[in-house]
Amino acid sequence: MAAAATGGAGPASSSRPLPAGRKRGRGAAMPGAAGLLLPLLLLLPGLAALEPLSVGLAIGVASALTGYLSHPNFYCNYVECCPRAGQPLPAALREQLDERLFGQHLAKEVVLRAVTGFSHNPSPKKPLTLSLHGWAGTGKNFLSQLLARHVHPAGLRSKFVHLFLATLHFPHPQQLQLYQEQLQSWIRGNVSACPHSVFIFDEMDKMHQGLIDAIKPFLDYYEQVDGVSYRKAIFIFLSNAGGDLINKAALDFWTSGKRREEIQLKDLEPVLSVGVFNNKNSGLWHSSLIDRNLIDYFVPFLPLEHKHVKMCVRAEMKARGHAVDEKVVEAVADEMTYFPKEAKIYSDKGCKTVQAKLDIHEDIAVKYTKAKD
Repeated sequence: MAAAATGGAGPASSSRPLPAGRKRGRGAAMPGAAGLLLPLLLLLPGLAALEPLSVGLAIGVASALTGYLSHPNFYCNYVECCPRAGQPLPAALREQLDERLFGQHLAKEVVLRAVTGFSHNPSPKKPLTLSLHGWAGTGKNFLSQLLARHVHPAGLRSKFVHLFLATLHFPHPQQLQLYQEQLQSWIRGNVSACPHSVFIFDEMDKMHQGLIDAIKPFLDYYEQVDGVSYRKAIFIFLSNAGGDLINKAALDFWTSGKRREEIQLKDLEPVLSVGVFNNKNSGLWHSSLIDRNLIDYFVPFLPLEHKHVKMCVRAEMKARGHAVDEKVVEAVADEMTYFPKEAKIYSDKGCKTVQAKLDIHEDIAVKYTKAKD
């Protein structure tokens, strides 16, 4: 499997076993010149001829320098380190969700509550496990990457964040047992190196039946498994499965004259968990993860309305450093396709194609401006 993050943080090719992962964590001795400084000083040819006081002074300086260079506060300025126990996480998550995740009041509420509680708990009983469900373009990938950056600022580039794509990393059903063994080995090795590792499994609806059950021991309420504690890790599943159930519930609320903001988690989570459990194409069909209640939250992503698509367009224009042109915003949003066919309330692709459509419309706007000049 291709590496999912810079520095070899992702799985290896499916044609060969996954690497066992990094065995040394933050507390491992720092490699490099600092660790070799003292032995080298002792081996210098003229050092034995010096007075004992000079030798003692040299050794003292070398020891102090070695200690300084290997101190986490110095070392971690230049090399990514696993967060220390009790180290506060960035506090800007709510602000980023409010500014960049549109139309998903349930996802914001659930994830903020879950992550805040987990990050402030010094002794969690199990790793945090979230399963995000909804149609494409509703924000599942964006939220998972935002959560990864919340724990590790480098996000998907971090060696402590691991992204698995079902169709890329686990393509062959006949190699199911091999994938299970590789997955266990990879998670075990990387959590040994960093207890706060984040694992993201995308395309769960395309994952072979039974594969994800291989990680069940790591998600359970065990203090340790083979000498490794997984309780501070985070596991995130992304799936389109259950999207139809979510869309139907949202449409029922709209038909009955209720606002989408009135939809509560209790209206969707039970239906979603049962639906995914009984869906052979969910990746969680009859999974022990659901049967043993090891998934902490099933997070529904609602279908996006026309107004939410316009929010996505505005955000993308700002991200490009462009002034927001409401004519372009309206044109891009109008070009999306909506369902149901008669009412045309929800975008069938969410905001997934906003960037591509904006490229075309901005290019037309630029040419029109130049023609006028």
